Parts: sequence; structure tokens; C-alpha cells
Amino acid sequence: MDLLERAYSPEIFRQQGHQLVDVLANYLAKALSASPELPVNHWQAPEQQYCQAAENLLLPDTLAWMQHILHNSIHLHHPRFMGHQVCPPAPITALASMMTALLNNGMAVYEMGAPATALERLLIEQVAAKLGFDVSIASGFLTSGGTLANLTALLAARSHYAGTDVWRKGHTQPLALMVSEQAHYCVDRAARIMGWGEQGTIKIPVNERSQLRIERLESAYLAAQARGIQVIAVVGSACTTSTGSFDDLEAIGQFCRQHELWFHVDGAHGAAVAFSARHRHLVQGIEQADSIALDFHKMLMTPALVTALVFRQGERSYRTFSQQAEYLFGQAEPEWYNVGKRSLECTKLMMSVKAWALWQSLGPQVFEAYVDKVIANSATFAEIIRQRPCWELAVEPQCNIVCFRYRPLGLSDTETDALNAHIRQRLLEDGRFYIVQTTLHHRTWLRVTLVNPFTQAEDLETLLAFCEAMAKR
Repeated sequence: MDLLERAYSPEIFRQQGHQLVDVLANYLAKALSASPELPVNHWQAPEQQYCQAAENLLLPDTLAWMQHILHNSIHLHHPRFMGHQVCPPAPITALASMMTALLNNGMAVYEMGAPATALERLLIEQVAAKLGFDVSIASGFLTSGGTLANLTALLAARSHYAGTDVWRKGHTQPLALMVSEQAHYCVDRAARIMGWGEQGTIKIPVNERSQLRIERLESAYLAAQARGIQVIAVVGSACTTSTGSFDDLEAIGQFCRQHELWFHVDGAHGAAVAFSARHRHLVQGIEQADSIALDFHKMLMTPALVTALVFRQGERSYRTFSQQAEYLFGQAEPEWYNVGKRSLECTKLMMSVKAWALWQSLGPQVFEAYVDKVIANSATFAEIIRQRPCWELAVEPQCNIVCFRYRPLGLSDTETDALNAHIRQRLLEDGRFYIVQTTLHHRTWLRVTLVNPFTQAEDLETLLAFCEAMAKR
């Protein structure tokens, strides 16, 4: 058997696949049970990690190399993973990912990914209905992450207000959007990518709960007009990355209707609450949005990256890229099945298969159960913090993000910042917990995103006790 035959051998694939699934199933059991054999993180400095990777080139077989990756990665399925906004994916979605990786269908054009394209439309229709859109006119597509989704939505807003000539000739009048100062940095980055510069993002102050101050929108809008800047959009956060706070989408929607502005909701993290009867009130008014970004890989149990970009009026999504590519599409008319006509991506992954695998097997109620559980965990953690002396909350959590810090009596703000940064670094190096930190109002806070539904109150109590012990040392 020559090298190419070996590379594509079905029997070798069968053998390696069975072995790998066994390894992963054993890993999953250890992670979910918080086995002492498997801490959340095996921390190594970058140079150490690089040297070890170079050494592993000498490992005898592929499975041994994969086990090294498995051992040294962050373990999201561990109940004490409380770090970034990436969920532990359900195993069925990982199996779907393996299938799509082997198929490797492109999907810019229909004929290169017909089943996944049809599935994508079905998935978007289901999501649109959950968001409160009229599915007879709403549409959208899946893309690789919230950053691309937000950029694409704002490109659509620009085309809607500046016309298709902007795609060919650029724009002559300065354009801008308005957004919370606590919004994700990718919104400001999108404005700069579009050539709007620093003045293209008008940041609105937030209130004590880190929500956009609605009463500041009118004055900011009029001030921009006085400077000759045309505001074309307002971006609402559902929710903010730092604190998990939801902007008042109902009020933002009313403001946008009053001034005929595009209303985009960056719901990459929090729009998933639309699947929950208990928590849907957090996104009241989201149905007024012209476009919404929602990540399946944050709160909907799916591997990264799978992001839905949904337009209330689907035909607007086709105006973004008004160019011809005859070798691909043949014509310029809107076609839902040729995704490349309205997406930045050309070779696009078969994302719908990953998300639909879970939807089809357990139904949308599994998403509701997940959302309810992780938000309940954040409420539990907030109550634990309130009951412990020397601990404080930044804001009352609305979602599954909690910002908190340890502040013994007598410490200045600067000393408190240094102490909490030290606690976080020690946690990272220790490996038994994984959390992150953030800066709010120029102060350092510890931050958790409780994405693991199997995290228990005992884990949260132990985290605080562990932090106190390190601080006292």
C-alpha cells in the first residue's frame, strides 16, 4: 500500500476512528465527573508548550499525538471550567462535525453542498420563529462566528441606506453607528473595516448595570448630525461580553423606528434566551431588529463556529454584495440556495449539520433546558458571593456571566486590582479551576461564564474558598 492509498484507506480509518471514539468517550466520562486525574487545565508557558509540541513530532502514532492534544487542552466538559463564552458541545454534534469534515463540501454554491444548504434554511426558519420574526419574509444564513455576522449585518445596513453604489464607488459622506461603550470590540472593528474610521463608532455611556443609556441616544444622534456624520444604525447588545447585561432592546427599537435607522442586535451570546420561556423577557423587543447575530457555540451546545445571522426582511440580505461572479452563480438575482451571494465566506463549512444533529435528536427543548440551567447557576453563584464577607459583585447577573472580586477590608482600589489579578494567575497555573478576568470602570474583576450545566453549588463554594486561601498566602 503506497502513501496515498494509506492516507485514504477506509480500514485504517475504521480502526483509528474506533480507537479515537473510545479515547474520547473515556475522556468525556472523566471530565463530566470531575475526575482528579483530569484537572481543567494543564498550564504551560508558551515556550514550554512549543517545545513539547516539537518533541511530539517523534511520537510513534497518530493516536498518541492526539492524546497529547487532549491532555493539554482546556477541558470545557469539566464542571470547573468557568472561563470563556464557549459551551461544552453535546457529543452528537461532535460526531456530526466528523462527518462534515470528511465530506468537506464547500457551500458557496448550492451544488457543492445541497443537503446542508437545505438544512441551513430549515434551521434559520426555526431560529427566526424563536426570535419572533415572520418566517414568511425573514431569512438568513450561518457564518463563522459573531464577528463575521456583525460585520455582514452592518454591511447590509450600509447598502440599505447608502445604496448599492457604495459597493462600486465607496461612500463620500461620513457614516456611523451608535452602540454601548460595553459592546463587543468587533462592532467597532467592523466600522473601521468599512472605512468609517474612529468617528464611525459613537459609543453611548452605560448605566450602573452596564446597559446602554437610552436617554443618551437622541443627543448623540443630533451631535453627529451637526458634525456632518450620517448615523445609519444602532447596535443593541444581548448581552454584553464583560458583564452579561442586556440592553433595553424595546427602547432601542422604538428609537430606530423614530429615526428610520437600522437596528442590529449582537445576540451572539445572549439571544439564545429566546429559546427559554423563563428568560425570553431579557430580549423583549428583539423582534423589532432588522438583523440579529446568534452563536450556537456559546449557549446552544454546538462546537465552534456556528453563528446564525437572521434578517427580519430577508431580501435586504442580498443587497450587501452586489457583484457578479458568472463562473459561480450565472445571474445576480436573489437565490437563497446560493449562500455565497450574501455571505463573506466562499468555501463555507457545513455548519447546519452540527446544530441540526442536536435539534433533530432531542428537540429545541434541550436548548431551553441548557439556558435555564446555566442562568440558574449564575443566580446561585451571586447568592453565594453575597453571603461571604469581603466578596463583592460588579452587577447583578442577568445571564450566565458573573463579575466579582475579593476585597478584604483596608485595601485600596489599586491593591485590590493587584490582588485579584494575582488570584486569577494562580488559578490559571494551578489548573483546578479555569476563570478569566475583566476590567470595569478601570478596575480589575474576576469573571466567570458558567457554560457547563453540570457545575454545582459545591464547585462555586470551593472556587471562592480556594481564591481566599491563595489571597491570604
